[in-house]
Amino acid sequence: MDDAKILEVIEIYRKHFQSKELEEIDYPHNLLLDSPENGLRHCHGMLKKMEKHIEEKRREKNFRWLGFVQGVLFAFRQYTLEDLMNHSRPDVELPENKGGD
Repeated sequence: MDDAKILEVIEIYRKHFQSKELEEIDYPHNLLLDSPENGLRHCHGMLKKMEKHIEEKRREKNFRWLGFVQGVLFAFRQYTLEDLMNHSRPDVELPENKGGD
């Protein structure tokens, strides 16, 4: 997955959080999660930081964070596993239709 694809996935999730009117928060890292809603809000807040990781060439960290966000989205019944896998798949180019005789 290249940086452009990561940014595309980030935008998918940002639009999802915005459509649910989930504001961005930075949930305290030393506390257990108090609600699924705050888990989703925390993930929303992670997206800007992930964009910064791309600028800083911190790909491995971004992959860990993306996995975390996707795990939360699945656990809190926002997307199916198939949906999440499809978000991360490279765009498939269809062969050109060369036409016939």
